[in-house]
Amino acid sequence: MNRKVYGILLILLAVSAVAFSGCTGNAPAETGDSGQSGTAEEKTVYVVGIDGEYPPYSLIDKDGGATGFDVESVQWIADDMGFEVEIKPIAWDGIIPALQAGKIDMVYSGMTITDERLEKVNFSIPYLKINQSVAVHDDNEFTLDQFKAGELIVGAQRGTTGQIWAEENLVNKGLIPAENLKTYDNFPLVIEDLKNKRIDAAIYDRPSMIAAIEEKPIHITGEIDTGEEYGVAIRKDDVALLETINNGLAKLHKDQKWTELKEKYGL
Repeated sequence: MNRKVYGILLILLAVSAVAFSGCTGNAPAETGDSGQSGTAEEKTVYVVGIDGEYPPYSLIDKDGGATGFDVESVQWIADDMGFEVEIKPIAWDGIIPALQAGKIDMVYSGMTITDERLEKVNFSIPYLKINQSVAVHDDNEFTLDQFKAGELIVGAQRGTTGQIWAEENLVNKGLIPAENLKTYDNFPLVIEDLKNKRIDAAIYDRPSMIAAIEEKPIHITGEIDTGEEYGVAIRKDDVALLETINNGLAKLHKDQKWTELKEKYGL
């Protein structure tokens, strides 16, 4: 074989190698509506943001697994609607920014639908109604009237509707100075300070308050009729996912599983 023919064969072999280099079975996966990787053979995976210390709705157990009413609900919806979920705990006061930044695909963790939040995200159909509750130490006889009158030092988790209620109805109305509303990264820290009498009262969603004060020298002194509704928060432009979650919630509400979950978590 002369050098000219040999050179041509080498060129042809090189071209063939390039042409077939993308056929190894490791081609980039297609991207679904959520921005998560998924091929035609794989289910779409949505990342679900939760508060990891928010029983009975969402929490990380001692083994590092996610559980709770909302966690089991979204897992049921995922199985029924044909997608998968990855549960991701996020600090509550940063959870909507995380959603907007695309770090998660939804917030399914006892989030109250409010006008302020609706300016930033869309919400699913409501799935639960709750009120705020106020707890105090067993050694004290503080009343709900004293709380509403601004006579107490109050603790609340940052970013919650409990904090919002206290700001709007106590601080903004001049009933308590701003420094008498103590805010915390998570609610267990609020309860710890209440247990140690560093604050006089705590405000939180009633079902979660009941779970948080269990076996502690703390009791609920009253309930505030806020009539809040929980919904699943989804990015404004993720219309398809919103429809999917709404359909899934509607099916769950009609299924026996819904009753079972409410009984299991005392709701």
